[in-house]
Amino acid sequence: MTIDLAAFAKDKGVKYFMISYTDLFGGQRAKLVPAQAIAGMQEDGAGFAGFATYLDLTPAHPDMLAVPDPSSVIQLPWKKDVAWVAANCMMEGKTVDQAPRNVLNKLVAEAAEMGLNVKTGIEAEFFLLTPDGSQLSDEYDTAGKPCYDQQAVMRRYDVIAEICDYMLEMGWNPYQNDHEDANGQFEMNWDFADAVITADRHSFFKFMTKSVAEKHGFRATFMPKPIEGLTGNGCHAHISVWDTKTGETNVFATDKGTGETGELGLSDQGRAFLGGIMKHASALAAITNPTVNSYKRINAPRTISGATWAPNTVTWTGNNRTHMVRVPGPGRFELRLPDGAVNPYLLQAIIIAAGLDGIRTNADPGPRRDIDMYAEGHKIKDAPKLPLNMLDALRFYDKDTSLKTAMGEEFSAAYLKLKRAEWNAFCTHFTTWEKENTLDI
Repeated sequence: MTIDLAAFAKDKGVKYFMISYTDLFGGQRAKLVPAQAIAGMQEDGAGFAGFATYLDLTPAHPDMLAVPDPSSVIQLPWKKDVAWVAANCMMEGKTVDQAPRNVLNKLVAEAAEMGLNVKTGIEAEFFLLTPDGSQLSDEYDTAGKPCYDQQAVMRRYDVIAEICDYMLEMGWNPYQNDHEDANGQFEMNWDFADAVITADRHSFFKFMTKSVAEKHGFRATFMPKPIEGLTGNGCHAHISVWDTKTGETNVFATDKGTGETGELGLSDQGRAFLGGIMKHASALAAITNPTVNSYKRINAPRTISGATWAPNTVTWTGNNRTHMVRVPGPGRFELRLPDGAVNPYLLQAIIIAAGLDGIRTNADPGPRRDIDMYAEGHKIKDAPKLPLNMLDALRFYDKDTSLKTAMGEEFSAAYLKLKRAEWNAFCTHFTTWEKENTLDI
């Protein structure tokens, strides 16, 4: 049953709605709509000039209408008179195919046609910095191995507990919070769910975390590598696939009709889905690691704590965190490639696109490796290295025609165009490093 947003506002005391969509670069865009006007907006959408955000549109295009999806509505726990609602972008009665949430919806529908429902959970890591972003917010957070530091996490208790309380209130079932491997870094975990729900929650979590941090006088950042020498912000994704008929059968755990599982408790379908991830890994990086800064995380030297906790080679394993994919137990696996800058909707979309292609082609993930990749990775000679920079990742994506088609030709063309422009802007930027290393040549 569709939620009536006007009735929702009356029942919850909501005065304003934030009708929100996410652009190609992960920017969250919104209009603040009075509750008195929400009935019309629910029907027709809120108007935006698409060119004004990171979408491949021009000033001559007609209005882009962000039509709210009422099932996603969330009353802001820290500001009860405002509600947030994710929107699907439309133009002249048609979906805007390059818009990230539309890309995800299309792939979810394709999976459903195959009788599959992809469920995911994500591990969102972030730093708490001073308001200008120049240094850590906690001057006492200086340990060489700060992961799980109970004193440091309690010094930021007010921020972490407030966010967790809100997740409890919203029914996300958060189950743990910790100080992560870098000084000033934290991770918060909540239950896995259907891919679109996880994407909406991921998007809202970033908004909520930044808002609560600002309220306490700090700045939260999900930037992949905000502090040189420290571990970067990952966004690991845990993936399982379920049968749509019953909704209760994990098809990664057992094969249809046999009840049997294979290596590490993965079914044949699970292995093929994993094969798709491995097959397309270098192209995946263009989406999962979408910024120039991203490649200072996945190709980083050893950090102060002793490990980057990020992959640099296309390998998979069992319960071993030094590889790109980890299979910690039967019926699911963890993709450790994505970082904090990843677009919440495109992350889910690219996982589904690669995985479904793997199932359709019965892709082989290749041999399992059980070595410590940080200590012995140099011994692996037959596994591809991940891209060294954003341009290489974009080139891999552009060459991967099946993945581009799965994500949508309009989306792929728009994404490549805008990301190449971003790379070109980076290349024309003069840096201090250049002067320090070239001035006296």
